[in-house]
Amino acid sequence: MTRSAARRTATVVAVVVLLAVSACAAGPNPGVDTSTIGGAGPYGFWWGLWQGMILPVTFVVSLFTDSVSVYEVHNTGNWYDFGFVLGISMVFGGPFGASRARR
Repeated sequence: MTRSAARRTATVVAVVVLLAVSACAAGPNPGVDTSTIGGAGPYGFWWGLWQGMILPVTFVVSLFTDSVSVYEVHNTGNWYDFGFVLGISMVFGGPFGASRARR
């Protein structure tokens, strides 16, 4: 393979990888600035923490019904996301779970 063919192949591979990664990017949140049932505001950190902790059960239920989703789109943004990820890590052992399993 010549140097120009290798460079062309690397460029094509890089473009394909960039397109694949950009296809996974999150879109806009359709629930922003909408009211919830009962007039409550958007879900915040504590709801994100709770919904992250119940994710395994919610995921199984969401496979059988369309009225349950694993992520609340009407949220406050980064604080909800932080709580959600923290809740998931609490359930699945967090960053130190792997080191305990090896001992």
